[in-house]
Parts: sequence; structure tokens; C-alpha cells
Amino acid sequence: MTVETRLPHPIDLKALEKLAEVAVHVGLNLAEGQDLVMTAPIEAQPLTRLITRHAYRAGAGVVTTIFADPQATLERFENAHDASFDKAANWLYEGMGMAYARGAARLAIAGDDPMLLAAQDPEKVSRANRANSTAYKPALEKIAGFDINWNIVSYPSLAWAKTVFPDDPDAMAVAKLAKAIFAASRVDRPDPIAAWKEHNDNLHARSAWLNGKRFSALRYSGPGTDLTIGLADEHEWSGGASMAKNGIICNPNIPTEEVFTTPHRLRVEGHVSSTKPLSHQGTLIDDIRVQFEGGRIVHAAAAKGGDVLNKVLDTDEGARRLGEVALVPHSSPISASGILFY
Repeated sequence: MTVETRLPHPIDLKALEKLAEVAVHVGLNLAEGQDLVMTAPIEAQPLTRLITRHAYRAGAGVVTTIFADPQATLERFENAHDASFDKAANWLYEGMGMAYARGAARLAIAGDDPMLLAAQDPEKVSRANRANSTAYKPALEKIAGFDINWNIVSYPSLAWAKTVFPDDPDAMAVAKLAKAIFAASRVDRPDPIAAWKEHNDNLHARSAWLNGKRFSALRYSGPGTDLTIGLADEHEWSGGASMAKNGIICNPNIPTEEVFTTPHRLRVEGHVSSTKPLSHQGTLIDDIRVQFEGGRIVHAAAAKGGDVLNKVLDTDEGARRLGEVALVPHSSPISASGILFY
């Protein structure tokens, strides 16, 4: 018996199924008997069903999907009493943390409307995010600490597509975003899994070369940028597939093009300007200019969204320091597309 999957807009189902297969076998490398916790916007149901199919075919224990409904989110911000914004679904996050502690894998499907909360009270948005972050912290530590195999893939939701392609009709915008996601995720290749093996081999080779050089610092220069980032004394470059602490080799991000390492917390000096805008909780922050001294941001400004930028930087002491530095080739599929994905 098959439950019919209806796509509201034209998306290549064969490519979508390949993305599901890549998510399970390359992104997660799901182990036989392993449970899976998946989160997704409700519109991504066609992809979650395909991922569930491939997960069970790979021998998954139990697959659990948690959906987010953007309309329900808006109802809260437009109608909830003030006290609601200091609360979170602790029971849900505790359950997720328990699942990870018992060995479940984690898969997140990105595709939320980047401008969903743009018209809402930023103070309420900040309070709600703070409450959620606090409640989710124990579960997040399992992911950030790489205790488990995890993965993020993307789904071309209508709201996201219209943000990226605002002048196109709905169907065309979704189709164009889907095509871009499939290309960046390498599922438009004849054999996506083989393509990912080759890509991972290349990323590993780049990481090995950089590790062999033992560079002390990186220097960035360009229009509005003259920045030197010192690297941590025992830094190690990494990229592509990596082994989680549970012994499973996975690709946390699909797509991914970067090799990355750890900067020295005190040795970042100079100024840097952004070349692309940043979307943060519904606010577009554009033309960012940042000054570093002693590894810390001492001045930050933006042509648009500067107040939000500085609120983010004032979250805690660590927010004004770099936690990671990455190198990404300009020839990557994402860069070559010329698309601002937000």
C-alpha cells in the first residue's frame, strides 16, 4: 500500500529520491538497527517520506519525524500571551536528547521561510529563541560534540523559493530552487553516491595538504577587507566526510564545499567586509563591516540590519570571537550558481 505524495509545485521526483538516498547513505551513513530523528518544515513531507523509505531499507530501527508548521509559529507570535515567549517545549527537547544519548542519528531538513518572522516583534523573537536554545542545549551538545552521525539537507519550499526568486511565478521559483539544490547536492549526476565519494576524496586531499603545511595564519585581503586570522597551535584542517564518536563516518552538511579549522581566539586582527547579505531570524543584514582586535570584534556595523547584528554579537562573550575559519573554492557549484540562497 502506498500513501500518495502530492507535490504542490513541479519538483523532479527522481532527483528528490536521489537526494533522499544520498541523505541516508552518504549524509548519515545510517547503521543497521539505528534509530533516526528527523525534523522538517511540514511542506517537506515529500522528502521526509522518501528518506523514511530509504532509511528503513537500510535497516533503520525506528524513524521519527517532527514537523514544524510555519502558520502555527505565526499564530503564536500574533496571538500568544506575553509569558509564552519565555517558554519552550522542554519535554520534546529532552526526548530528542534521550534519543541521541541512546544512539539515534539526527537529520534536519532545511527549507523554512527565511523571512517568516520579519514582521514580528524582535524582542519576542529573541526571547523565544533564547528559551528554545536553553531547552535544546543538552541535545545540541550531542550533535555539536559529534557524538552521533548527523546530516542536514535542503528542500525547496515555496516561501524560500519566492525569497530567492521573487520575480518568478510560484511554480517556476520552486523549480529553479529545486534545480539549484539538486546541483549543489550532486544528485543531478548519473551516480550521486560515486560523485560524493570523489568529492570527499578531494576535500580530504586538500585538508591533508593544509595540515602538512602547518600555516601559522591566514591573510584575507580585498575591497574593504584586510584581515589576519591566526590559527590555533594544534589546529587541524578537516572537510567532507568525518568519523563521529560513535564510529560512523558521515557527511554532516549536504551540500558542503569547505575545508575548515580552528582559529586562535586571541590572534585575529584587522577588518573585514561581507560580500553577501546575512538573513537572521527574518532580518536581512547587509554590507557588514567588522573590526577585530586581539581576536575580538570591537566594532561592527551594517548598512542594513546593524542593530540586529550588534544584538547577536552581544549575546555572550563568545559571540564576538571566531569559532571556525573555512576555505571554500569559488569554483564550487554553489558559488558558480550565482544564487543568493539566504
